[in-house]
Amino acid sequence: MIAPISIPSPDEAWRTLEIPVPWGTLNIQMYALCILAGIIVATIWTSRRLTKRGAEPGIVLDVVLWAVPLGIIGARIYHVLTHPDDYFAGQELWRVFAIWEGGNAIYGSLIGGAIGVIIACRITGLRFWSFADALAPGLLLAQAIGRLGNWFNHELFGWPTDLPWGLEIESTNPAFPAGLEDGTLFHPTFLYEIIWNIAGIVVLLGLERFFRLRWGMLFGAYLIWYGAGRAVFETIRVDPSEMFLGIRSNVWASFLAILIGIVIIFVQRRRHPGIEPSVYRQGREWKPADAEVDSDDSTESDSDSLDDGVEGENEPGEPAATSSSRSAST
Repeated sequence: MIAPISIPSPDEAWRTLEIPVPWGTLNIQMYALCILAGIIVATIWTSRRLTKRGAEPGIVLDVVLWAVPLGIIGARIYHVLTHPDDYFAGQELWRVFAIWEGGNAIYGSLIGGAIGVIIACRITGLRFWSFADALAPGLLLAQAIGRLGNWFNHELFGWPTDLPWGLEIESTNPAFPAGLEDGTLFHPTFLYEIIWNIAGIVVLLGLERFFRLRWGMLFGAYLIWYGAGRAVFETIRVDPSEMFLGIRSNVWASFLAILIGIVIIFVQRRRHPGIEPSVYRQGREWKPADAEVDSDDSTESDSDSLDDGVEGENEPGEPAATSSSRSAST
């Protein structure tokens, strides 16, 4: 029975937008548009945050050109590896590459995207952790927008529920659990994650303002927040998933994200107790055309550089990276 304020799923016609073109019809998936919208919003917000902290305007595009393609590749690889029966149980192997049929994983996109950011930061001179901190709130917003795609696709919903905000799913849906009555409502996990991610933005911005989190610590907080929420929402989803020790693979990935976030904060707080002096590595700083040349006495240790094997302390006699002549902006 449909509740008075239950959440209806969009009409199937909204899943794909058919746009007439001279050579026929161009089909655009709403899921893809949601992901694209999230990428655009995150790019704009990250650019504003980086520019406010002294980065060259528009440099974020140099990073996006690496991060987005590798993020998409990583998302697909992760999905295929965690759903092997869908691709390696007698099916045509070319479907491994059929990304237009659906099947992308956020954790895979984080891994692939991180590789892309590392490459781009080496090229542009940006500090990897500085970019990660600037990205963190926008990443949550992008993920929130992207979850709307699951709503348009009528997918990845949770257990049956009698709560008034249950999600309406048609009984003809291939993912509709067998044996349930037509009109059964399900937990709208897409909505839960949207709300969790938006709340996370508020939390991250608050932590950044009051604790001046830099050196990757804000990104560590992102991993903890997102991992904690995803671990819960993943456990109530009804879609099939690879299981390890009776736990869904993405729950394990969420636990790992939380652990990595804790390690990042702990290690970076010990190594860098002071203010981050620049979003650029030493010697790679960007200066506006009309800016005065900085004096040599403002140099700082490049202990955050990913070009080095480890992050070290300042050399004897070298000015500290936490000079009080610099201040962090939020």
